[in-house]
Amino acid sequence: MSIVDIGSVRCGGNLPLVLFAGPCAIESEGLCLRIAERLKNLSEELGLPLVFKASFDKANRTSVTSFRGPGLDEGLRILQRIKQEFDLPVISDIHEISQIKPASEVLDILQIPAFLSRQTDLLVAVGESGKPVNLKKGQFSAPWDIQHGIGKIVSTGNEQILLTERGVSFGYNNLVTDMRSLVIMRETGYPVVFDATHSVQLPGGAGGSSGGQREFVGALSRAAVATGIDALFWEVHEDPDNALCDGPNSLPLQDLKPMLQQMMAIDSLVKTQR
Repeated sequence: MSIVDIGSVRCGGNLPLVLFAGPCAIESEGLCLRIAERLKNLSEELGLPLVFKASFDKANRTSVTSFRGPGLDEGLRILQRIKQEFDLPVISDIHEISQIKPASEVLDILQIPAFLSRQTDLLVAVGESGKPVNLKKGQFSAPWDIQHGIGKIVSTGNEQILLTERGVSFGYNNLVTDMRSLVIMRETGYPVVFDATHSVQLPGGAGGSSGGQREFVGALSRAAVATGIDALFWEVHEDPDNALCDGPNSLPLQDLKPMLQQMMAIDSLVKTQR
């Protein structure tokens, strides 16, 4: 099992669980700084490796009127500030080849959104950047099909890859998680991340936006950690009900500590038995 270095955070092998967390989109500089500070303090208290996540642009929102974020330049400026002030690795989505170069100068790992997981030119270009890559498996893909996306990145000589499961389409406006997929994807030899908050999303389920069922995040996360995954991906917010993006599936910041203590206990049990 390979180990990927994401700034100061190491992920994979039989290393302890890593948390990717932050708001869905960069709503404002102040909000991101507050969330980053609380997450940093919590990660230090628990001894949990942390990567801060937030999207500078959500290019695949349901409606043309949906909030997308501040854009590339302003978003990267905010992420750079978070990286420097809190000494945290940062990750964000890449939607276009033109975004890769400027994003690579700030981000510690580049993320391929699930909807773009088959885009050959994008995957090859992100591989050529030399940066670690988080490849999200498409909602339309079988877990064994992710090997083709891996091959596109590896063709550039870049093997710093994480694989993320975020649920699979199950009828209209619904996703389900097949825990077998986490085991199957980990058999590729690359670290596996479970995106629990997007896995409870109801795509387009709220009419002009996506709904979500955050009440199931804890149960799905516990099950995923029990399979031996390498990282959890949670979208969090100080006021999810009023978040501008993915609020219904985001976790309230105040609920994180006991949930994470559970996850770390399960992770320790599983990995000491390997």
